[in-house]
Amino acid sequence: MKALVLYPHPPEPDGVSMQGYLLAKGLKENGVDVLPCDRENGIQKEWHYLTHKPDAVIGVGFWADTPGLIHDPQEYKMHPVPWFNADGWVANYHDTLNSLPLIVATSNWVKQTYIRDGVKGENIHVCPIGFDPKTFHPIPKTDEKVRELRRLLDIQDDEKMILTIGGDATSKGAQEMLQAISKIDSKFPKWKYVLKVWDSFSTDDHGREERAIIDKLGLDEKITYLSGKFSPEFINILLNACDVYAAPSRLEGFGMIQVEAQACGKPVISINAGGPRDTVLHGKTGFLVDVDYEVKLDKEWVYPWMGFETQHQKEFPIPKTFAYRARIDQLADCTLKLLRDDELREEMGKVAAAHALEKFHYRVTAKRMADLIQEHVIDKKSIEQPSLPIIAESFEKDNL
Repeated sequence: MKALVLYPHPPEPDGVSMQGYLLAKGLKENGVDVLPCDRENGIQKEWHYLTHKPDAVIGVGFWADTPGLIHDPQEYKMHPVPWFNADGWVANYHDTLNSLPLIVATSNWVKQTYIRDGVKGENIHVCPIGFDPKTFHPIPKTDEKVRELRRLLDIQDDEKMILTIGGDATSKGAQEMLQAISKIDSKFPKWKYVLKVWDSFSTDDHGREERAIIDKLGLDEKITYLSGKFSPEFINILLNACDVYAAPSRLEGFGMIQVEAQACGKPVISINAGGPRDTVLHGKTGFLVDVDYEVKLDKEWVYPWMGFETQHQKEFPIPKTFAYRARIDQLADCTLKLLRDDELREEMGKVAAAHALEKFHYRVTAKRMADLIQEHVIDKKSIEQPSLPIIAESFEKDNL
């Protein structure tokens, strides 16, 4: 099999870049003749189409990337296989998506979102995002690198560190976590909460809301913000420095960092909605708290960059869920349980690390992708055009 993987390349330390990078790496190690390519570089893509002649062009992104990930390969008679995340809804390109033999979703929630919004679903299959165990793995708390980072974060030896990582903290449920932690502060006061974010408008906007909650609850001395681009290797140390990873996300298509936290042997507190339902085993590798309520909209804006001629509002006959809110009382109970019980935290961490390695190793997820392409693209193409593909395949096997 030959494949071309389209993603932000060379990769940056962001989710979409690492998703594509690890897929290409895993495919190669599984014996696929694979090349990576940037999604936006037209002449480089064209050159790869003409010289590599891939059986499938795998594009990492979401539905609004359809022109670059699907239409562009089709112009060159290539077979596009989009590997889609979701941003809450699917506004356009339904005819294109329904015509494909294979769409790959990162989670069952993503698949259901596409079906809810008019994509037929029979051609959608799920392949999770992988992680690299050489980068994300358990490190003992006694390790000097971990101890030094805890000292830099002013985490005392008898204090428990809660960690949330996101583009902005609110989208990962930080506001709900702040309210939950305030409820248990009198019962377990020896904790610190670290929030790692990216510099962005969303971070600044939601940051003002978070600061207002922090000030109101009197938690300022126990909250630390980290901002900027950190390498995956440093994030590994940061994850290993924490005791509990918390991300009851308001909208999470998959939850890559939650898998990486489990890979580092950390119990994860999340929400029983979206991607985390596929990655966290409730009561075994962490806790999935119930949804308190859903944020539903009866209309939303669409823009030219989404494939529409003009900017306008699209109305929904049935309001669509665009976000979730976790139950704060359950968050408080789960957090207190993990902070108090060292044995429970350690046992969940061990199970979490084993679970991540078994289900989400990048070679495991890449094999899943290759199997899907073989079954739904290559084999289907051979059935539709039996003579030439079979002869070519036989020739290749005879000359290996």
